[in-house]
Amino acid sequence: MQARPPRARLLRTAYHGEVTYHEGLRDHAGVQDSEIRLTAWVRGRVQGVGFRWWTRGRALRLGLKGYASNLDDGRVEVVAEGPRADCARLLEALRSGETPGWVESVAERWSPAKGNHAGFAER
Repeated sequence: MQARPPRARLLRTAYHGEVTYHEGLRDHAGVQDSEIRLTAWVRGRVQGVGFRWWTRGRALRLGLKGYASNLDDGRVEVVAEGPRADCARLLEALRSGETPGWVESVAERWSPAKGNHAGFAER
């Protein structure tokens, strides 16, 4: 029987106004290809400019499931599940400077996928 790797502690990394959280994930064999959940909070001028529609299009092209939702404080929350590499590509796109509106910062959290989404929705 193969031993499970120990659960990683919550790690917090901050750089250039962006914060990264990793919950219970380690970079070991198998994690890179497994289903994962990316939650990103995008701050800037991202509401009322087509940002959620743009995000949905990028996510669907990557085969990701989840949603993009406006928050009351002016941010957009993006939840995407799928292969880690594809979630990372979506995160790159959110930070690319090619989005509608203007992105000031993106905070991210990586966690195990929950598998409770069908398609990618704008909320």
